[in-house]
Amino acid sequence: QVQLVESGGDLVQAGGSLRLSCVASGTIFSINAMGWYRQSPGKQRELVAAISSSGRTNYADSVKGRFTISRDNAKNTVYLQMNSLKPTDTAVYYCSRARYYSDRPPLPCDPWGQGTQVTVSS
Repeated sequence: QVQLVESGGDLVQAGGSLRLSCVASGTIFSINAMGWYRQSPGKQRELVAAISSSGRTNYADSVKGRFTISRDNAKNTVYLQMNSLKPTDTAVYYCSRARYYSDRPPLPCDPWGQGTQVTVSS
């Protein structure tokens, strides 16, 4: 069964950086698109970044130029490097497989990981 474990969330000051990791098991990782999503209290879960099996990336407009998604297929791991963090980045960040579409942003696929909390103080 597919399992996803996120880590790397922390409390950081505005302008700081964090690197999130998500380790996948129970799937052929190299053929899966992967995504990072986040959810803040009172808000819907939203796409942060996604990466296809071929390395194509997608980012939310709010994080372009600041966040970078990458993957290491040998380690079954997807990363999210977050720089220049803002208080508005505060959320629980989740990892999941993602599905690409021609006419809409990549959508997540169940199951989700447990999430990792990112808190950015001003």
